[in-house]
Amino acid sequence: MDRHVHDRRRFLALTGTLAATPLLSACGTGFGGGRQDKGGGSAADDVTGSFDWKREKGTTVKALLNKHPYTDALIADLRSFTEKTGIEVTYDVFPEDNYFDKLTVDLSSGRASYDVFMLGAYMVWQYGPPGWLEDLGPWMRNSSATAAEWDRSDFFPHLLQAGRWSLKAGEPLGRGGQYALPWGWETNVVAYHTGVFRKLGLRPAETFEELRELAGVIKRKAPGAGFDGMYGIAVRGSRSWATIHPGFMTMYARNGLRDFTVEGGRLTPAMNSPRAVAFTEDWADMVRRGGPPSWTSYTWYQCSSDLGAQKAGMLFDADTAAYFQAVKGASPASGQIAFHPGPKGPDGSLATNMWVWSLGMNSRSRRKSAAWLFLQWATGREHLRRAALTGNHIDPVRRSVSQDGAYKDRMRHLPGFLETFETVAGRTRIQFTPQAQFFDTTTSWAAALQEIYGGKGARSVLDGLAGDLKTKVG
Repeated sequence: MDRHVHDRRRFLALTGTLAATPLLSACGTGFGGGRQDKGGGSAADDVTGSFDWKREKGTTVKALLNKHPYTDALIADLRSFTEKTGIEVTYDVFPEDNYFDKLTVDLSSGRASYDVFMLGAYMVWQYGPPGWLEDLGPWMRNSSATAAEWDRSDFFPHLLQAGRWSLKAGEPLGRGGQYALPWGWETNVVAYHTGVFRKLGLRPAETFEELRELAGVIKRKAPGAGFDGMYGIAVRGSRSWATIHPGFMTMYARNGLRDFTVEGGRLTPAMNSPRAVAFTEDWADMVRRGGPPSWTSYTWYQCSSDLGAQKAGMLFDADTAAYFQAVKGASPASGQIAFHPGPKGPDGSLATNMWVWSLGMNSRSRRKSAAWLFLQWATGREHLRRAALTGNHIDPVRRSVSQDGAYKDRMRHLPGFLETFETVAGRTRIQFTPQAQFFDTTTSWAAALQEIYGGKGARSVLDGLAGDLKTKVG
């Protein structure tokens, strides 16, 4: 589930402080994707001969994991990995409130307490440039190190591309080193309460203008239809980068808008273009007319809970945020939640932003061969199919799992879920411009959105934001 929603200010402050320390000045260029004791190259080059799952039998790999349903599925299946490889896995699990603090400290220290870890694809932009992440490309290309059945072509290509980057600000994803592997992901769509839609004679919105109108209609009329206290639409509003990336960025991208433009290798903020200003005004107006009263405190948790509690008629957020309310017996609204791709852009676009939980390897690990076997298994078809059928990997990163009959049977009881997933899966990708200041700049963007919601002029607020960000990323 999308649990990456707490304010990242501690994370930002921590990475900012660490980046200035003598430790990183001394060893930052010493990190990298290869053998630290051989002057470059990759430890993958040391693996030769026929592929063998047992080649590291007797080794122990240590993992750092975030508390998450994907983690639960992984831990429940670890015995099968040990039986397959002879490798033991020890792990520490932390709640996300301090997970990334823990990971950042360990990576920056060079201690390599953990060989493998969870990270979001956006974190590659923070952890990649200092050299903390192993480039997995050489491992993937080495048939001695990688099993044929792992089949990289089975991943949805945009998910694999999300962890591949040149480490140069503004350059698109899909080029350079492979610093993370997709493990689980979330697309952002609209979920809605079928009961209130039926009573009010409503249909899901096909345009942003219709969505804004629907939100207001539900807030005005739902109480009279027996849904006391229901408002129109739940979207995030807290002063956090996580407010921007789900529904807002999805609709922003569907309108053909960009966060930055890149000219001559330099980033220029674009969220104050005339069309971006107009869109942002409309988004804030939608929330004022149809959103919750305390919107500026809303994270994914409040949005998801309100849908389940029948307080929100619609949710524009991660599909998982709705899924965990929709399953049988999970909430008062379960059995009355349906899924829809959400409004198209003016040109019919269904461009959708995503979150990807990925797995990476510490570039300082002393057990890279064993760690790579673990990463293969954890992102492989066999484990991920079990996780989709018996755990909560509801958005498969592999096409074969998404088309598996047993997976489809499991998800059919959720109205519109499979159809929505299949409609947007190929159009869902990271819509942001890769750059190391992502968390800071996007949190500032969320603060600007709050100001506009509060009544300040969108043009002046966004001009001020763009001016500040130009200094930060220029």
